[in-house]
Amino acid sequence: MTTSAEQEGKRRGRRPAGADTKNALIEAARAVFIEQGYEGATVRAIAKRAGVDPAMVNHWFGGKEGLFGQSVLQLPIDPTMFANEISEGDIDTLGERIVRRFLTIWDSSGGGQFSALVRSVASHDMAVQGLREIFLKQIFMRVAAKTGADNAMFRATLVASQLVGMGMVRYVTKFEPLATNDIDTMVAAVGPTIQRYFTGDIG
Repeated sequence: MTTSAEQEGKRRGRRPAGADTKNALIEAARAVFIEQGYEGATVRAIAKRAGVDPAMVNHWFGGKEGLFGQSVLQLPIDPTMFANEISEGDIDTLGERIVRRFLTIWDSSGGGQFSALVRSVASHDMAVQGLREIFLKQIFMRVAAKTGADNAMFRATLVASQLVGMGMVRYVTKFEPLATNDIDTMVAAVGPTIQRYFTGDIG
């Protein structure tokens, strides 16, 4: 005999125990973001579409930004975790850490995910908005704020321009020798620039 609670669960479209909640949320989020845009989409609406509790968004993705990153931008990182990881350690080696982490993440997929990210930004205004929210506000602004330096937004934007530009040349246009230089070489070359953007004199 079916209980009233089970009937209610079926009417609300809740997924049964053991279902792939994470993938269900990604699929639902992609649909909701396309329909309503980044700002218009809510965690509650996405969870309702997926038939899961809204708390699962925070559980699996840390919030709307992380879910957007994996459902639309297909980012291989959690923004908050990434910001926390690169902020740990000596502030004087911050530039080296962020370049090494950035290249390690994207090199692991042969740059394919970065290329896909660039394509999504080129064709969807929503992707541009989400990318700005994730990279500037959720990652680089957080890191810049932790350094205590002035002009945090300007510094974060400079860092973003350097890393995105490096990614374009390494993974999309594939200019040599930068496209195949080893990570240590890139860290030594680009790390000091990122360090200056975060903590040094920017005029």
